[in-house]
Amino acid sequence: MTGDQWTRRSFLAAAAAVEAHDGVRHLLPAATHERFVIKASFHQPRRRAPELRVDDRRVAGVRTDSDGQFWMFDVPGLRADTSYRLRLPGIEPWSLRTLPPPDATVERFRLLVYTCAGGHDAMRAEGTGDPYWVSIPQRRKLFAAALRQKPDAMIAIGDHVYWDLRYGRGTGRLPIGQQPWARKLLGADFDRDIPVLGTPNEALLKRAVDRQIAELYGTLFQSTPVHFLQDDHDYFENDEAIATGISFPPDDFMMRLARATGHLYFPEHLPHGTRPAGLPGASAADRAPGLSECYGTLRVGSLAEFLLYDCRRFQTLRGPHARLVPENVEDWLTRRMRESDAAHVVNVPSMPIAWSAGKWGEWYPDVLDEAGRLGTAKPKYFWQEGWRAQHDRLVAAASAMKRIPVFLSGDLHALAHGAMERNGRMDLRNNPVHSVLTGPVSTGPRGWPSSARGTPPLVASGLEVGGTLAPVEQNGFTIVDVTREKLHFRMFRWKMDRPEAELDGLNAPFHEFTLERRL
Repeated sequence: MTGDQWTRRSFLAAAAAVEAHDGVRHLLPAATHERFVIKASFHQPRRRAPELRVDDRRVAGVRTDSDGQFWMFDVPGLRADTSYRLRLPGIEPWSLRTLPPPDATVERFRLLVYTCAGGHDAMRAEGTGDPYWVSIPQRRKLFAAALRQKPDAMIAIGDHVYWDLRYGRGTGRLPIGQQPWARKLLGADFDRDIPVLGTPNEALLKRAVDRQIAELYGTLFQSTPVHFLQDDHDYFENDEAIATGISFPPDDFMMRLARATGHLYFPEHLPHGTRPAGLPGASAADRAPGLSECYGTLRVGSLAEFLLYDCRRFQTLRGPHARLVPENVEDWLTRRMRESDAAHVVNVPSMPIAWSAGKWGEWYPDVLDEAGRLGTAKPKYFWQEGWRAQHDRLVAAASAMKRIPVFLSGDLHALAHGAMERNGRMDLRNNPVHSVLTGPVSTGPRGWPSSARGTPPLVASGLEVGGTLAPVEQNGFTIVDVTREKLHFRMFRWKMDRPEAELDGLNAPFHEFTLERRL
């Protein structure tokens, strides 16, 4: 072999090494029938905007951070129900498909849904006892098991980030972000008096969140449209009300942290013609046109419409007039349940219905008393009766549909299915409202409600709930197969006390049930 050949081979090998080192670190796409929005980060900052190829079309990235490591790609004007070939520097080409148009006849759709995938596993290296979270490699194996089911889309319901800064004292421990391992990892404290992006806070945010989202997801979901819904911990606090402070609604710095996290790491909700463009958190000047940070629609032809809503950002503390979503958001939800032409309309709130674990920020007044009983004998400090009133209106609107009323939820770190047959004086037996807890991905020994709060999730006071599965405190996810006639649910589970090898063979559900549509 000649010296020139060695030189050329060495050059190509070095170029390949640089490309791999400088390649895509994480990639999360959103899709409608006419548009993609993709959030991505690179292992090394890019001085020039990277270019996304969509078939023969070229789309320049828009930088979302200060140093050029994070980028957004906005691709409008696409053909519906079409598979596109995508290419970016530093990653093999991949495919991504647009959804069918809203009026298309679609026979089936498969959805992956789960909750609570966040948590930085640096604490595990500190040897501080039972970990809060499943390790990142184990979580990725859970995702791989879910993706083997070939879902058409994914919904992740809240708690993508655990880094509480001030609250968490109700658990008897320091807030996560104030624990020694977390302070050591960041090396400094957030400065609440300055912006997040473009200041020293930005580097701290990345140190806290990179591992929990970018390194967790990588490129696993590059061909699966994703929908991220934020919940309390995504605002860098636990929902809590005690004599020394109340964590929600979020203060300005909490809001900036949550907005910066979404801006960098995952796509906002794409616009939909039946969702008002002026809902709170939508159409912000510092976001791409039409994007909504809190309220989303996953529309699958005329088959299904999933309504996604954050119950934390705009909650109010107004006694009987308090709400967990604003009035115009509630109006939008009830209007879609009443007027949508989809075969199925499914609610996906960040806060679950039917069950309680005595947390402050719930629809329900239940709280754990001194005897360890969950109920309403003891008043819940600063709980707002208007929250339950809004819950009752949404439940009534769901039951009034000539469809299967279903709520898919997270937050409570469990897998469950129940059918609400009575809500106080409201008789729902003619069309019971189904509530599904979709399963937590990352929860470790300290994070289960029975450990952290002293009680497993239980049916809230004033409700009569039947169903097929009482809450199970195990890790997992739910696959929903949607056809025009029915919704079929398959639940998958695993727990840290089980051999990790089981994750590689996690192909069969431990529980499944079917809900038939009323015609």
